[in-house]
Amino acid sequence: MANGPRISIRNGRLIDPASGLDGETDLHIADGEVLAIGAAPSGFQPELTLDARGRLICPGFVDLCARLREPGHEHKATIASETRAAAASGITTLCCPPDTLPVIDTPAVAQLVYQTAERHGFARVLPAGAATQGLEGVKITEMAALKQAGCPVLSQADRPIRSTQVQRRAMEYATTFGLTLFLHPQDAALSEEGCAHEGLVSTRLGLPGIPEAAETVAVARDLALAEQTGARIHFRGLSTARGVAMLTEARRRGVQVTADVSMHQLFLTEEDLECFDANCHLIPPLRTRADREALRAAVASGEISAICSDHQPHDADAKLAPFPETAPGISALETLLPLALRLVEEGVMDLSTLIGRLTQGPASVLGRDLGRIAPGSPADVCVFDPEATWVVSPATLVSHGLHTPFNEQEMRGRVSWTLHGGRIVFER
Repeated sequence: MANGPRISIRNGRLIDPASGLDGETDLHIADGEVLAIGAAPSGFQPELTLDARGRLICPGFVDLCARLREPGHEHKATIASETRAAAASGITTLCCPPDTLPVIDTPAVAQLVYQTAERHGFARVLPAGAATQGLEGVKITEMAALKQAGCPVLSQADRPIRSTQVQRRAMEYATTFGLTLFLHPQDAALSEEGCAHEGLVSTRLGLPGIPEAAETVAVARDLALAEQTGARIHFRGLSTARGVAMLTEARRRGVQVTADVSMHQLFLTEEDLECFDANCHLIPPLRTRADREALRAAVASGEISAICSDHQPHDADAKLAPFPETAPGISALETLLPLALRLVEEGVMDLSTLIGRLTQGPASVLGRDLGRIAPGSPADVCVFDPEATWVVSPATLVSHGLHTPFNEQEMRGRVSWTLHGGRIVFER
């Protein structure tokens, strides 16, 4: 993406946790890279000047889990539609799980995703390669070939490997090629048929439950195997206080493990299921208030180093059946920033820490030099107005997925410009 225009962004407050920057300054961009911070280099003539007065400038957000539905599920969304929504949300890098059709288990499919995203140019898409063929949990994929094709990590999406032996072998192989394994911590046998947190609310509503142990049993198994094999693992979407405690204890022992949390888990709880709102049908399920508070504390302390959208766009019919039969997942790219700012407003963490969990934290999990603003780094930049208000509705969402539990809520915080590789890919 070289040869981008020469751009100066002036008068904004620049926050970059990776570089320790926080203050009012100017940013100068040329040839797709950050050229200088502060004063412009001598002789630098911008072709375009953006006035960011009253706005915040930060690195483009890095999202560790966003389903783009292409290839195979284009009736729900496409790479073009969802990367456009990402650009409108200040997200410049997305990692998509391998549960497409066909599955991202060969270099050819990985390249297809990569090239389709390149062609549209709204955001960088990094496909996670499948850890097992067809995500069936039986045979290991050609991990080295997937890495070469541009997959920065391996994943089973939300399909756990039932065989502990295969799981061990996947970790050993991934370690050989220096790849992190993304794991969805959910024991298949304990969670099957469930659609809500097993507790008082699910019992009262008559909904099949998913116990806390579905997560903690999987976390315990994966931590034991990671310790045994020396693998680098990442828990994709922790949801329980107990899971967080186990993560913290393992990290103290030197196990190479990181974790993220989906943004909605930091706000919603099992109590939000009272009206049988299918937009609250999520996997992992919404847990208790105590779980939510533990997740918030872990994000603030850095034990959980990334917050992701867990974006799952669906077609209109997907949420129309009785609650247990609806498709889990919500559209979540465009609420990521305003909900993040709400965490700051509620005193969970300061703004710089929060931006770190959306930029530097997830970038380091991917092992990519992204999520930072420094001379020579790719000019992936988000400029947003923290005070701008808007209402979430089908009319205001760019994504093809319109299902969200935050529908009709007023949000504070809106993106003004998104730059990807030094080009403006979104302008409000």
